[in-house]
Amino acid sequence: MAGHSKWANIQYRKGAQDKKRAKIFSKLGREITVAAKMGGGDPDMNPRLRLAIVTAKGQSMPKNNIENAVRKGVGGGEGDDYVEMRYEGYGPGGVAVIVDALTDNKNRTAGEVRSYFTKLGGNLGETGSVNFMFDRVGEIIYPADKADAESMFETAVEAGAADCASDDDGHVITSDPDDFSAVREALEAKLGEPERAGLVWQPNVMAEVTEDQASSVLKLIDVLEDNDDVQTVTTNFEVSDEVMEKLLASQ
Repeated sequence: MAGHSKWANIQYRKGAQDKKRAKIFSKLGREITVAAKMGGGDPDMNPRLRLAIVTAKGQSMPKNNIENAVRKGVGGGEGDDYVEMRYEGYGPGGVAVIVDALTDNKNRTAGEVRSYFTKLGGNLGETGSVNFMFDRVGEIIYPADKADAESMFETAVEAGAADCASDDDGHVITSDPDDFSAVREALEAKLGEPERAGLVWQPNVMAEVTEDQASSVLKLIDVLEDNDDVQTVTTNFEVSDEVMEKLLASQ
């Protein structure tokens, strides 16, 4: 769609996180704990833990919180056994939605996620029902003032990245999942820690929706992200910059 901003979901996600900082810290802590429990407490020897810590730092999570989450994981903590779950479905306007969760009760989380979809005009599908509309990629985000677009692109390519898209809001560097760790480490060596880094779902097919449908999708994202078990929510909707700005202002 003309005028569509590739930053729409990033801007919305950042706004939502700013409003739900305490909940974000809780979810980051859960990921750190699970990573430490699965692979040990040394981030140099545990790539998943290192990524979780980098992500937590990028969200300004206090050092003490991070250390406590690691200790809980390596020491067994409260004994919570979390499992990773992925839910796929369609939201209002036929928008594809992928929900990744860490839960200690699969039946509870599945029931809650299904109810959100149903109440807000969507429907939960089977595994594989929408993921073909997304590519799994590594995503590394730096602020706009870190470098100009040309320099950042050159640095990203030298680090082994597949692409780098820049805007006034920042730089989004993408890579093949298998290259992600190497690319992130090369960029950190030159530029320092990023604002955010991780493996994400990148839409390869966009769903063009109306303003009302976009508003309903944002409501669905809100209730999903408000669930303690949900870690990330990814969609493939697009609207014009003007509509997105209007919707963000109304949040």
